[in-house]
Amino acid sequence: MSVIEVNHLTKDYGHGRGIFDVSLQVNKGEVLSFLGPNGAGKTTTIRHLVGFSNPEKGSATINGLSCNKQTSKILENVGYLPGEVALPEGLTGLEFIQMMQGLRNSYNQQRLDYLLDIFQLDPKGKIKRMSLGNKRKLAVVTAFMADPDILILDEPTSGLDPVMQEVFIKFMKEEKRQGKTILLSSHIFSEVDAICDTIAIIKDGKIVSTVKAADIRYNKNKMFHITFESAREVKLFEKESDITVSYSDIEKHVAEVGIHDKEINHLLTILSKYHIKSFREIKFTLESYFMRFYEKKA
Repeated sequence: MSVIEVNHLTKDYGHGRGIFDVSLQVNKGEVLSFLGPNGAGKTTTIRHLVGFSNPEKGSATINGLSCNKQTSKILENVGYLPGEVALPEGLTGLEFIQMMQGLRNSYNQQRLDYLLDIFQLDPKGKIKRMSLGNKRKLAVVTAFMADPDILILDEPTSGLDPVMQEVFIKFMKEEKRQGKTILLSSHIFSEVDAICDTIAIIKDGKIVSTVKAADIRYNKNKMFHITFESAREVKLFEKESDITVSYSDIEKHVAEVGIHDKEINHLLTILSKYHIKSFREIKFTLESYFMRFYEKKA
């Protein structure tokens, strides 16, 4: 069942800025990552989901409720972590937590103590004196302290040091095990790869690919980089072999081929006829898949 749904969402700010015909859905218990660099349209889409912006075209719903018309009702069950944290600097961290508890009418002290402990945050000090990392921790704690079933997280580890980023990823894995529905915006490959079920890649305000993370992690199509002893052998391999060569450099005696798992023995049989200096697999990763859409064209 779809919990978060975006259909043909468009918001044009001019000069190619905005989002254009964006569609995605996040099913109950699924973790979807919205992957792209800064300025690609991730935050604009998320702002529509939490009711901060109205679409020019299309729609966004959570649990069947309109995000721009029923925002208050939606946010009762959603934990939202913005990409840029703006906190009231006149309050202490504890006062801000208490204010947010009142607004949400949620006072789960056990959950709060758990979050403060794992993120190693002492909330008693003034917010204006907190480091960027501690402000981010405070935002994380307030987003999760009501234990919501739906989480919308915009660049959640931005501002956290590497140790805290690992703590956050471990925490998110536990939230996933609890069956939470999560939309995670990020440009950090390790973060996305660790927890996501589905990945939507956005470029210039348009979704250019939606793929299951398992199809990348367990991809049965392999790429191999082969260095031959001579240019002549590269030419012969390209001419005589029934294996498709995706790239070659005659001067460097190099060829690259893409094949399915079941064809590997066949490839090795063919290569046994040649003098091979090196043979290695080119690992297919989330980063390499992503860069297909962002590599500059000559």
